[in-house]
Amino acid sequence: MDLTDEELDRYARHIVLKQVGGTGQGLIKKARVTVIGAGGIGCPAIQYLAAAGVGALTIIDDDRVSLANLQRQTLFTTGDVGALKAERAADAVRALNPHVAVTAQVARITAANVAELIVDTDVVLDGCDNFATRLLVSDHCTRVHIPLVSAAIGQFQGQIGTFRGWEAGAPCYRCFVGDAHDPDDCDSCAEQGVLGAMAGMMGSFAAMEAIRLVTGFGPEATGKLHVFDGIAPMMRTIRLPKDPACRTCGQ
Repeated sequence: MDLTDEELDRYARHIVLKQVGGTGQGLIKKARVTVIGAGGIGCPAIQYLAAAGVGALTIIDDDRVSLANLQRQTLFTTGDVGALKAERAADAVRALNPHVAVTAQVARITAANVAELIVDTDVVLDGCDNFATRLLVSDHCTRVHIPLVSAAIGQFQGQIGTFRGWEAGAPCYRCFVGDAHDPDDCDSCAEQGVLGAMAGMMGSFAAMEAIRLVTGFGPEATGKLHVFDGIAPMMRTIRLPKDPACRTCGQ
């Protein structure tokens, strides 16, 4: 895809990377990415995807900005308290990069609407805060063959993985967590706390993995879980097996 003179200037630091170049930037420009959740993970992910020049960005979130969000959700300001996150995030994308076609979907993903909300996209980046939504998203992505980048944070820890569960030998997100879906089993940021900078790290990492999927740079990341310990600090990578008994992608 051709880049304008303005785009060549804007994305010059990408284009000089031999692993990206003009071809890779053209692929980014063509890419359609859906971000689930404009929260701690979603905010930095949205910023970096927009800055990278992703062609079309869909943001799905039904929540409103609260004062307690501002410690880690860097797209929002004090004046945004009470506003819809998806709409404010979309406004920020338009201000950052007019080349990105952004759509705000003010909705909560359910079994009834997941196929309608996650459509015509090349990559899904999930940064939501509950297992029920994560599993709905994963099941749908596996069913329709959309690569999924899933990121999560808590306290001083973060984890991120890329899933293509329809492929032979590749796990889906359900292979990783099983059938857990009870919200009582999930620790929330409100209860456990989270370091704001951890959200920034994992959101930025998630954006990088989405761009990796679009451009193909570096080694294959599918089926790997990266776990970061912010206290140590250290990161380790785990190879996730495919669960042959998984009810989504197993035999």
